[in-house]
Amino acid sequence: MQRAMPATIAIDLTRLITRLRHASPTGIDRVDLAYARHYLEGGPEGTRFGLVSTALGPRVLDRASARAIVETVAAGWVEDVTAEADPVFRDLAACLASDTPPARQAAGRRGGRGLHRRRLQAETLLRVLRADGTDRLPQGTIYLHTSHLRLDLPARFDWLYTRRDVRPVFFVHDLIPISHPEYGRPGEAERHASRMATVARHAAHVLVNSGDVGERFARYLREQGLAPRPVSVVPLGVEPVFLDRGAGLPGLARPTFLVCGTIEARKNHLLLLNVWRSLAERLGAATPRLVVIGRRGWEIESVADMLDRCPALRPHVSEVVGLSTHGLARLMRGATALLMPSFIEGYGLPVVEAAASGLPVVASDIPVHREIGGRFAHFLDPLDGPGWAQAVTALSEPASALRAELAGRLAGYEPPSWAAHFERADAALDRLPAAVDL
Repeated sequence: MQRAMPATIAIDLTRLITRLRHASPTGIDRVDLAYARHYLEGGPEGTRFGLVSTALGPRVLDRASARAIVETVAAGWVEDVTAEADPVFRDLAACLASDTPPARQAAGRRGGRGLHRRRLQAETLLRVLRADGTDRLPQGTIYLHTSHLRLDLPARFDWLYTRRDVRPVFFVHDLIPISHPEYGRPGEAERHASRMATVARHAAHVLVNSGDVGERFARYLREQGLAPRPVSVVPLGVEPVFLDRGAGLPGLARPTFLVCGTIEARKNHLLLLNVWRSLAERLGAATPRLVVIGRRGWEIESVADMLDRCPALRPHVSEVVGLSTHGLARLMRGATALLMPSFIEGYGLPVVEAAASGLPVVASDIPVHREIGGRFAHFLDPLDGPGWAQAVTALSEPASALRAELAGRLAGYEPPSWAAHFERADAALDRLPAAVDL
């Protein structure tokens, strides 16, 4: 037995390549990007690789090729532009300031670059297929997989049986499809069970974003009769742009509330839309604004019907797709509060992003929200429609006492950082058992 020093790391880039065709990232995409940048930028030459899973087997890229792919993906997301350079943000800000009827702000308005992104993806995949196989990886390499992609295809990971010196580390973001199958696509619970079986079969170590996910994962392994795996909790970091207390979004015509995340049943958007319909019937033109930030997901017919067909909501609810990170940060600095009525979350990154921005948070009373926002959030049962309506009304009042109280709770709050995240992740990798000398 011997420990390879310094550690050699192969970061899985499969999901990032699939995201070349998307104009904006999801939460897991942001995690993938942060990990790819961190580990591809560190370490001596010859110790960092990218790995891509293909139907013809895994392909290994050198550091330069891997970094080029990562930065191409990031550039396609328009993540490094200022808020003013983001047309989605500009249109939304003008709408909110003028109090004009909102339109759905779509990512496609950035210039119709969908064809260009698809071409980039095809060119990238062609380069990947020409790359070497896993024989290129030095003995004792740490294989780091930070998304759930392809884990439901266990044959894609059979190469780990022939490279037993490689030490696999997986990031488990949640067990929601298993614990709450009613919120997923048909068959998703079975697919996620297959993903967790793949992790349990191969992992030398597992990273999780919250203690709640760590406990659920360990309990699931016990219940399935699977061998336990060492777990490290590494809370997700907040991007520095959310720490900037500079210009917000001045001139808002009305109190403005935000809800962030892919529109799906577990996020409980339907509760908020019903609250807003009730408020609109009671308050008319004085109804606060609600900005729904995130693309449409699956099994959301009732939410889509209300967004598309409810006349009472049209003057008061904006739907935004493709907002840049800088645009979101500016919006958070000027809004009234973030609303997170989710039934279940793996982490709930918008909660800590809002807190970092100084934005009061109203969140559902679920374990992970207590874990990450216990010191500052106002908690409500996700089924308590009247309670959410009362909170929105109270926060909308001039000189709102509730808003002042929630803002006061944020005094001295230090959000989790990516630097602290990677200190924990690096320590977990350093503690891995030495590679087996085959």
